[in-house]
Amino acid sequence: MTETNTLGGRVKRYARVSTSMGTLAVRAAGERVLGLKGDDARRAADLRQALGGLKGPLMKVAQILSTIPDALPQEYINELAQLQADAPRMGWPFVKRRMTAELGPSWESRFGRFEHEAAAAASLGQVHRAESLEGQALACKLQYPDMASVVDADLRQLKVFISLYRRYDGAIDPSDLHAELGDRLREELDYSREARNMRLYRHMLASEPAVHVPEPLADLSTDRLLTMTWLDGARLLDFANHSQEERNTIAYHMFRAWYVPFYDYGVIHGDPHLGNYTVREDLSLNLMDFGAIRVFNPTFVKGVIDLYFALRDNDADRAVHAYECWGFGNLSREMIDILNQWARFIYGPLLEDRLRIIREDMPSGGQIGRKVAEKVHADLKAIGGIKPPREFVLMDRAAIGLGSVFWHLDAHINWYQMFHEIIGTFDADALAHRQAIALAEAGLV
Repeated sequence: MTETNTLGGRVKRYARVSTSMGTLAVRAAGERVLGLKGDDARRAADLRQALGGLKGPLMKVAQILSTIPDALPQEYINELAQLQADAPRMGWPFVKRRMTAELGPSWESRFGRFEHEAAAAASLGQVHRAESLEGQALACKLQYPDMASVVDADLRQLKVFISLYRRYDGAIDPSDLHAELGDRLREELDYSREARNMRLYRHMLASEPAVHVPEPLADLSTDRLLTMTWLDGARLLDFANHSQEERNTIAYHMFRAWYVPFYDYGVIHGDPHLGNYTVREDLSLNLMDFGAIRVFNPTFVKGVIDLYFALRDNDADRAVHAYECWGFGNLSREMIDILNQWARFIYGPLLEDRLRIIREDMPSGGQIGRKVAEKVHADLKAIGGIKPPREFVLMDRAAIGLGSVFWHLDAHINWYQMFHEIIGTFDADALAHRQAIALAEAGLV
């Protein structure tokens, strides 16, 4: 059963968001008209206050944007980083209505047990523990009401915010990023698609014994209800004080969980935050939440690898080709030099054949990374700005998000060797063949 995108639902959401963001927009416009110097720190605090109370897609999109270098000012990033992803849980009356709408009035008879209280909640839905009639532990993910209208309204409001920001700073044109985020968020509303994504990941990671993916149950799932097997595990941060060897093992499994699918199949899990995986007693991983999945053209994956070798070998021509594969256009030599500053920072751990932590500047407060980002921003602004391709969003988010997780684990790993172990003798044609088979088996073509 599909929930429609209604005018009434959008109007209600517009009212809530517009009221929250009105002061910010008026103040920003007034400063521009009057020629006053803007206070980014104050506007950023206003934005966090507005978004923090909504607990919906707009908050989630803002968090994603906060991880993209120079998509927002540093003051905005500092404030948005404080937003919490956990939304208020919907009560039992809502759960009964939703379950009845999805599985019919006798839905409870199809479960051996169904817990009234949600086990977890996020921006788009909440999860309840349950058991099958045979006693198998299950997780039932229920979508909140009227989310299609909410997503549409939030994306329109975000576009307004981006337009306001671009009046102040033209270093980055995020319009394609907005389009990409919109497509991915709308896909996340389709739980039947997420079930297919889950089957895709079960296929791609079948040879990774240390990574576990839930199994979706088609007869207990719909477009707004996703029932899957329950995977027991502990929070990753619970292992922060474990031995160095154990933390390294967890980081190794996580690296493979994200990048085997990418370099072997051209698929990325675009939401690597702490709530999307748990750790088992044997230190293997449970990977969860398959809404934000991105399938890339094999040429794009080749461009990611080509850029690595271009940086390693100082090969300017190969770098140009790599950025073109990523989707960047109108590339001058000056633009390439600027983009390479950030690329060297991101690829840095993979370029050194030695044991190291993922970000060696973090103990000093991340000053090196911040200085690199600020210099890239200033240099881009000086040459007229750039329009990042939409493919950049989830790829960059995965790299930065995983880097943050590895830093929390304080993992000491030879990232160079781990990367080369995965890419091996990369062949784009072989990837295309594997990708076609995997997508067909998962029902995604």
